[in-house]
Amino acid sequence: MDVDAAGWSGDGDFTRRLIEVLGSLDAIRFLKVEDAPASRADSGFSFISNELFVVFDTTPRVVRARRFGILPVSRTVLDKRMTLEGLATALAGAEDVGEPDYGDPGMLQYLRTQRIVQPYQTQAYKLVELVRIYEGHTRPTGLDAIDRNISG
Repeated sequence: MDVDAAGWSGDGDFTRRLIEVLGSLDAIRFLKVEDAPASRADSGFSFISNELFVVFDTTPRVVRARRFGILPVSRTVLDKRMTLEGLATALAGAEDVGEPDYGDPGMLQYLRTQRIVQPYQTQAYKLVELVRIYEGHTRPTGLDAIDRNISG
């Protein structure tokens, strides 16, 4: 699996854990990690928002048909080895990940919170980490670029 983390600051322990788990799945070909624009911090809390775009590996399949009912033709169709629903099932079985807090056909969302007390500090702060996983699509001209147009 290829990982593009150029747009990610490296913040988020849960995001790091998700990347490890996704790296162990052989059905994922490419992963892009980015900071979402919703990240912010204040004196009492820190909100981290990250987005993961996964591109699933494909397997070729030959489809045979007849054109005009007479001429036999065949074409190669690429079938995805996994879907977002299958990814949610795989992540639900992973240790320290679990089922997504929200999921629909286009996105999986995880929300994790933890209270952090720094050494020699009297007041703790709350760390909220939001991670969204989308399915990315490769452009026909290149296999490593992700097209954000999710309409297909």
